Amino acid sequence: MQQRANAHVIVLGNEKGGSGKSTTALHLAIFLAYEGFRVATIDTDSRQQTLTTYVSNRRAWAGKQGIRVPQPAHFHLPQPRDDSRTVNDRMAFEMFRQAIGEIDGYADFVIIDTPGFDTHLTRLAHSMADTLITPLNDSLIDLDVIARVDPETGNVRELSHYSRLVQRARSERLNIDGRSIDWVLVRNRISMLASRNARLVQTGLDNISARLGCRVADGIAERVIFRSLFPFGMTVFDPLSEDMLGGAPSMSHVAARQEYRGLLEALNLPRAGRMQAKRQPFAESAA
Repeated sequence: MQQRANAHVIVLGNEKGGSGKSTTALHLAIFLAYEGFRVATIDTDSRQQTLTTYVSNRRAWAGKQGIRVPQPAHFHLPQPRDDSRTVNDRMAFEMFRQAIGEIDGYADFVIIDTPGFDTHLTRLAHSMADTLITPLNDSLIDLDVIARVDPETGNVRELSHYSRLVQRARSERLNIDGRSIDWVLVRNRISMLASRNARLVQTGLDNISARLGCRVADGIAERVIFRSLFPFGMTVFDPLSEDMLGGAPSMSHVAARQEYRGLLEALNLPRAGRMQAKRQPFAESAA
């Protein structure tokens, strides 16, 4: 893909559902918006449309309550339905190009959510990434998304289809503009117990990161609060009412916010000094 946005592009990718891609995508978008950056989100998952639903819920709730919260500029790209794969790929490319064209010059960050299966839009999105985030649940089963590892030693036996897809995207990106994709494996739902499985997962991730040249970061624990916030489109960075949570905010809410802040730090995203002119934080400019 020759046309690129001037924004920093973050792609959420993983060929497995239920890993937290969409939840993480919106939380990153809203955090960056509160920091004063202009953010656009793109949903390329034509089946689930989870990120699109999340954003729609947010807009509807804010309108109903008459509250002002940051809203990303959102684009949903449906999967073309022509009988010809060539025509489908061409239509997908054109939709993606148009979305990037509208974003270009507006957004500081573009956050792209991808489906849990391989599509032309998935490959296009990955080739655009500056930062690629792959959430992984804390199990050897989920590790298979990246590579097959020896269940006894944690050594890498064979790379997955998804890892090969990322390798191709990295090569394309290098050929286009000489830049690399910062690939971050985000380890979600980490077990607090020093179990054999946890040790094997850690060993497997260490071996995979060394083999593929990616990084590993701690992610987000599984918390009820995320399921509670989805119908309202809210995040842990928003002002939350007792109506949303069914009571006062708990320590789980505070911990979730800290986990996402920790993840943002681990991503090493560009800050004000390396971006175009940084805007005033939303909280300061809100009426």
